[in-house]
Amino acid sequence: MNSKLLGACTVLALFAVVGALPAPASSEPRPGPTRSLPLGAVGLTETRSTRTLQPGVTLTRIVRGADAPALAWTVEVSIPGGATSPDPDAPPTALKDRASADELAADLQEDGFDARVEEVTTQAVADHAGGTLGWRVRVGQFDSQSTGTAERTRLRGSGYAGSVVYTGWDGNPADRGPWRIDVLTIDPDRFRGELKASYGSDLENREKTSELAAAAGATAAVNGGFFVLDPSAGAPGDPAGVGVYGGRLLSEPVNGRPGLVTRDSGRHNGVARLTWKGRVVGRDASQSLDGVDRVPGLIRNCGGTTDDTPTRLPLHDVTCTDQDELVAFTPDYGRRTPQGDGLEAVLDVRGRVLELRSPRGVSLPVGGSSVQATGTRVAELATLAQVGRRLRVEGTLRDGSGHEVSPSPATSIVNGGPELVRDGRLHITPATDGMVQPGNPSFYYGWVHKRNPRTLAGVDTAGRTVFVTADGRSTDALGLSIPESAAVARALGLRDAVNLDGGGSTTMVVGGEVINNPSDTAGERPVGDALLILPDQG
Repeated sequence: MNSKLLGACTVLALFAVVGALPAPASSEPRPGPTRSLPLGAVGLTETRSTRTLQPGVTLTRIVRGADAPALAWTVEVSIPGGATSPDPDAPPTALKDRASADELAADLQEDGFDARVEEVTTQAVADHAGGTLGWRVRVGQFDSQSTGTAERTRLRGSGYAGSVVYTGWDGNPADRGPWRIDVLTIDPDRFRGELKASYGSDLENREKTSELAAAAGATAAVNGGFFVLDPSAGAPGDPAGVGVYGGRLLSEPVNGRPGLVTRDSGRHNGVARLTWKGRVVGRDASQSLDGVDRVPGLIRNCGGTTDDTPTRLPLHDVTCTDQDELVAFTPDYGRRTPQGDGLEAVLDVRGRVLELRSPRGVSLPVGGSSVQATGTRVAELATLAQVGRRLRVEGTLRDGSGHEVSPSPATSIVNGGPELVRDGRLHITPATDGMVQPGNPSFYYGWVHKRNPRTLAGVDTAGRTVFVTADGRSTDALGLSIPESAAVARALGLRDAVNLDGGGSTTMVVGGEVINNPSDTAGERPVGDALLILPDQG
């Protein structure tokens, strides 16, 4: 552990949580990793190659449907509210009601475009009934992206907006691929290295998975959980959900969402739904905390406290707000704590208040910490914190059964969602985890229903930890929908599995090289954290 993380119990109490994570429930064995992947048509060609990276760690590359014929490109036109829309003031979107889609298609046809209306239906999952998501409007069928782009340019010239899409990304179960998937498997009976999560030098900045792997000398790595990307949503790189590193809680959970729990030995890993309560304790009173190591007032993916706007429930890719917050900080956050109106109690290594600063924003003393207050919480902190006296910051992490969870220094937890597999059965939870957004079916369409690059993680019936990356957003690799991700995880024999951050974040590093094809046009994306497999240090 880095020496800067060492300090007195009064400061470390923030990260001390009590109890133990129960061992994952047993289940009947499911088909192992030799079963063909349930993707596309039956009987597609599928090749696998496996190699050992270090004792107890293997890499398997799976290519399915490599000889698939090319599919068409098309232009998906953004649908305005329209005169017949239930909400005529709504912004343009990919999916709308049938009347709005028909109205747009008629306008396009009148302007000389080959427009069609398509109903989009999605399958039922554990907490979402599925059925019709809405209707989309598309123009043309093209044999190349460049031809589709030319048609989009013509559409824009006539006042329409839209995007060029490959129809192989739609999720048609009859598609023939190709799919390109890499699987890292850690067998704890033979593994003598270390498995851990890393966020780099601080929480508030992003690093590439390959950079985090190189800094630690990792044999292999995959990207980790969701994180803040837009500065208006917080500090870019800050985990947008639970983050435990070296046994220390440095980011609070999105209320009730799942996290992947790992230990350096690779044993007793699993998926757990997590909640957290924290408080600041003074001599005669205490106050509840809203968060840890994040910009006060901004709660990425929501799932915070009852006074958050618009909701205290998880809401993916949405930033909830709260002008009245109490947030604790450690030196892991960054060079300085967030600046702004409010009050900050700066603590030394023993938890003694060195100063009360307003406005907020300081460089913390070595081994020290702080607590920031905004809005109505300023008066609470001013009453609680007095210069020269001690404050104690505490937190309790609980799993979905209400049991207290006490990470050891060998424990890491990264955030994720939705769940994919539970006890060996498909268990897909987009509604619970905030991917179903009322009044916005286009979000579910793009994030859950359509195929994208994905990173998955879980454990199989033999207790092995498995990391999976699936390339996407290209004609050479279609990617996976969330239901397809769950089906792949189950086919690989996973007993419990969760979706991690995907899209342009999906990255797998082996031997210092990125072995998949990240989908961002700029190449590998800097991320918030990564899961690292380290060699045996002897």
